Amino acid sequence: MLRTILIVGSGGFIGSVLRYLVQLFVEKGMSTTFPWGTFVANMAGSFIIGIVFALAQKGNLLNAEWRMFLAVGFCGGFTTFSSFAYNNLTMLKEQTYGQFILNVGGSLFFGLLAVYLGMILVRAVLH
Repeated sequence: MLRTILIVGSGGFIGSVLRYLVQLFVEKGMSTTFPWGTFVANMAGSFIIGIVFALAQKGNLLNAEWRMFLAVGFCGGFTTFSSFAYNNLTMLKEQTYGQFILNVGGSLFFGLLAVYLGMILVRAVLH
């Protein structure tokens, strides 16, 4: 278990640092409020997780440790959107449309609500 935690953690560290660097590079000199760095990181992470799971499905091309390092660790640190995108694609492939709509709609609605409630909580506590 400790080995797996270290594998995931090291992948997460690398992914998080790379995400920060991608955001700096992409948004350098831009005068827009659109979060291009986040958008690029999310799309790149989704592409990478697609490669990881395609390699894993091919058999012995990617063992469980590499899958944990890349998908859970690296992509998780680089972006959690990649896992969200992969899970939704899986639901579409399995034709579980109700779960797909619930996941997409619920994640968007409740994610925004959670951010808002978190902000309200801090304002209430600090005032």
